[in-house]
Amino acid sequence: MSTQQGNYLEDFSPGQIFNHPIPRTISEGDASLYLALLGNRNPLYCSLKTANAVNFKSIPIDDLLLFHIAFGRTVNDISLNAVANLGYANIQFKNPAFVGDTISSQTKIIGLKENSNKSTGIVYVQSAAFNQDGTELLSWIRWVMVPKKNAGAKIIEQLPDALPDSADLSIIERKGIIFSNLDLADTGSNKLFEDYQIGDAFNHSSGITIDETDHTLATKLYQNNAKLHFDAHMMKDTPFKRRLIYGGHIISLCRSLSFEGLENAIQILGVNSGTHSNPTFAGDTIYCRTEITDKLELSQFNGAGILRLRQFGFKNKPGSKISEITTEKNGKKIYNSNTVLDIDYFVLIPRRK
Repeated sequence: MSTQQGNYLEDFSPGQIFNHPIPRTISEGDASLYLALLGNRNPLYCSLKTANAVNFKSIPIDDLLLFHIAFGRTVNDISLNAVANLGYANIQFKNPAFVGDTISSQTKIIGLKENSNKSTGIVYVQSAAFNQDGTELLSWIRWVMVPKKNAGAKIIEQLPDALPDSADLSIIERKGIIFSNLDLADTGSNKLFEDYQIGDAFNHSSGITIDETDHTLATKLYQNNAKLHFDAHMMKDTPFKRRLIYGGHIISLCRSLSFEGLENAIQILGVNSGTHSNPTFAGDTIYCRTEITDKLELSQFNGAGILRLRQFGFKNKPGSKISEITTEKNGKKIYNSNTVLDIDYFVLIPRRK
């Protein structure tokens, strides 16, 4: 008897809600393995001394690890059979998570569109993750290309409402956290909110080469069992001929690489938009460029300001050697073949006392 997991395009309908199974309790081992996969040097996520200094009760879970675990809950229902995860919008990190928290996720289908080839389509979803007390930790919108199972299946199309231009920071707080108490000796940099200007750009010099074991362990850590990341045998019959790297792993790698130059940007508050512009494979080396596009000050973040960053991930060529990231063809933006990520997000950074 054969079994079928995951949904195809015709299985979705606008307004449909999934309460995803398989809740996940986060352990110290999860946090340590994530650190090992990335080499991330942000001390807030590896130093109890640093976390206590700004008044966290214990080391918080890295924002992106929390996202990946929450995202992983949704894969079996939403994107197990996906052709590609295309992009994100309005990711909001509403509350921190800690070791011992149990994460559950829920998703609503907010849009559905059949592609002109009639064999695939785009599914737009809004997801949220909660801890064991029902506290909402984060939410996000994403869109994913999913194939049909039956070519003749009729699709109920509904385009989503206009997606937000930016994450809503007004609903995010860090009560009791005093970011200006960060010990700058822990990060190795004295550059704070006041030292960055709109228009500053950094071509981070380090690169990270992705091994087969890296991305395999990463997707297993998140229980992200999408076939295009897991099933090498199946992927041999696709135009790519091999497994794709999970796009979230590229986001994490770029975040880690950007520590150089943004050492005190200690937390992500929200992701406004993100595009996986080209596929990435094992053996590719990832580089990163970050631009400061805005600076904000909100009263609910004690001792911290906000930088808005636009970050690009490149494969096999450092950012300093890429002069033209996009071109325009027939009115459409085209990314050069080395650009694998274009993401726009907010980070918290301490201010001077």
